[in-house]
Amino acid sequence: MTYANPDALVSTDWLADHLDDPDVVVVDVHLDPSPYQQAHIPGAVFWQAIGTLLHNDFSTNFDTAHAASLLGSAGITNRTTIVATSEHLGMAPWLYWYLTSIGHDDVRVLDGGNRKWAANSRPMTADVPKPTPTTYRPGEFETRYRASLDDVASAVGSDACVLLDVRTVEEFQGELFMLEPATGTERSGHIPGATHLYYEAALAPDGTFLPADELAAVYQAAGLSSDSSVITYCAVGMRAGHSWFVLSELLGFPDVANYDLSWNEWGRRADTSIE
Repeated sequence: MTYANPDALVSTDWLADHLDDPDVVVVDVHLDPSPYQQAHIPGAVFWQAIGTLLHNDFSTNFDTAHAASLLGSAGITNRTTIVATSEHLGMAPWLYWYLTSIGHDDVRVLDGGNRKWAANSRPMTADVPKPTPTTYRPGEFETRYRASLDDVASAVGSDACVLLDVRTVEEFQGELFMLEPATGTERSGHIPGATHLYYEAALAPDGTFLPADELAAVYQAAGLSSDSSVITYCAVGMRAGHSWFVLSELLGFPDVANYDLSWNEWGRRADTSIE
């Protein structure tokens, strides 16, 4: 069994061979700039997630003008091959989801991310690149990759859609709200009827993705099959973007959407149902 879209992943070997390719841009994304500042893949540009892909309230920034400025300032054109990477295991596939959603044609994920690159003794640098700005034009937004509050509410109690909660067990069971205990009006728990499968179940110990047949077995054991319609969710859409990537790009599920506002929206409202 092979991945449904094998071009969605690149190895450290592939990237090492393309580091000097002017048509390839590596984008390193993280909430914390410290790992990038210490050492990163040569030529990689850095996007701190809040302020680039996320608003300050952790909602995804899909503004067209903002996306054009973000990619253009990174030296990316509409024909650039973008390789997404991160020190965080969940963020590069989430970046893939974002870029695919805004219509970029050629996005790849570095399998294993920065950790695998370093483990393979690849070159690292602290030098910050200075890309030549371009004029970038976002494509047509792929609405089918994103689920809304109404989409999720309609899926509750429906046999037609699997709600896949990819957070930690503690978040799913209501012990934590977005990785910390709930405060004020925050509510912990999960969406009624949701299936739980932590996003890292898709990964080998070194952070690379499991082989396709092992991946399929993991999700089948959780009750998902390729004919399932799936909405993934987590806290702010990052981990859910990772699971979207696995289901959509690696396993070829045809109907997968990321509820990117996730628990940050659902758990703060007074009118949503919670178990």
